[in-house]
Amino acid sequence: MRAPAVSLLLAAAASFGGAALADPPPEPKVEHNVAEDDQVRIEELKVRGETKKVTVKNKKSKAPDYEIIVNDAGRESAGGTGTGLPKSGSGTRVWRVLNF
Repeated sequence: MRAPAVSLLLAAAASFGGAALADPPPEPKVEHNVAEDDQVRIEELKVRGETKKVTVKNKKSKAPDYEIIVNDAGRESAGGTGTGLPKSGSGTRVWRVLNF
C-alpha cells in the first residue's frame, strides 16, 4: 500500500520539476531607427513593434533637443494619460532641463 503512494509522489515531483526547467520567454524585439536630414536627427526606440521613445535633436539651430513621450494606447484612460500630461494623438513634447 505504501509503495504506490511513494511512487505517485515521486511522479508528481518529477513532473513539477520539469515545469520549472521550461525555456524562458524570448527576448523582445528591439529596434533603433534613425531619420536624419540637414536640420534634425530623429531617433526612435521600438520594443515589440511599439514606439517607446522618440528623441529630436536639432543640428543647425540653437533650439534645445527634446523628447516625445508616446502615449501607451493600451493603458490610456478616458480622462487623460495617467501621467498628468495632456492627452494628444501623437505624444507630448518634453524638454530636459538638467542632466545628471
